[in-house]
Amino acid sequence: MRSTFGQYIPGASVLHRMDPRVKIVLTVLYVVAVFLTGSLIGYAALTAFVLTAIFLSRVGFGTVMRALKPLLFIIIFTTVINLFFNSTGNTVLSWWIIRITDAGIINALRISYRLTLLITGTALLTLTTNTVDLTDALERLLRPMKLIRFPVHELAMMMTIALRFIPTLMEETDRIMKAQKARGADFETGGALKRAKAMVPLLIPLFVSAFRIASDLALAMEARCYHGGEGRTRMKTLRLGRLDLWAGMAFCVVAAAVVCDQCGLFAFADNAVRGLIFPGGAL
Repeated sequence: MRSTFGQYIPGASVLHRMDPRVKIVLTVLYVVAVFLTGSLIGYAALTAFVLTAIFLSRVGFGTVMRALKPLLFIIIFTTVINLFFNSTGNTVLSWWIIRITDAGIINALRISYRLTLLITGTALLTLTTNTVDLTDALERLLRPMKLIRFPVHELAMMMTIALRFIPTLMEETDRIMKAQKARGADFETGGALKRAKAMVPLLIPLFVSAFRIASDLALAMEARCYHGGEGRTRMKTLRLGRLDLWAGMAFCVVAAAVVCDQCGLFAFADNAVRGLIFPGGAL
């Protein structure tokens, strides 16, 4: 299963036709909302928002979920850390040195789901926005920094190129691994340390390939007379439309739920669910 994080899938969906500046701003606000919310109603609002966005993008639910692949280990690791190393709350299971509490279970589920929402929401930005539009939108949003002579265009270009390099380097890593497996290399047996050492021979060909791709990209940009953002014109002018207005209004509903969550208005829902899951306290 190949990861789709950082890739662009062409299309004519609602999300594809939205202004990239609005998509970037909404993505940033969405990330902030994911980190701020802590109640079930807040998570439900964010889930409804991202599921609606996936449906409107027409890229497929499975395509978005494949973006989780590169960070799946981090999600599992943080879940385990919060599950087994959280000593607060009532004990649910105790065996030898292992002690699992209700607070640890809730925190583990909360953080893993938060990371899932974070990755899927941000992946939609790259899946529905091509590199040119993403660069133009970042440059427009960062334009006020030109007053202090900040290289806005160069920064936007580097950020988008780095983002697009993620799937390219992952595909190159997979290709090198398959080539070395065909020559007898073993990446799957043994302990974690042995498998980590087996990955070291991948680094040199991967770095060589990355520098080769970067050199080819630089030559292609020079062949097209690219010399930075000074004096450049754009084929498409970014304009806000009705779709952007509707998207902003939809996110205002989510923002209202997050604000109510921060005010403690949804605490009763968490307490009710906690009582249903752990009715007897410690086991």
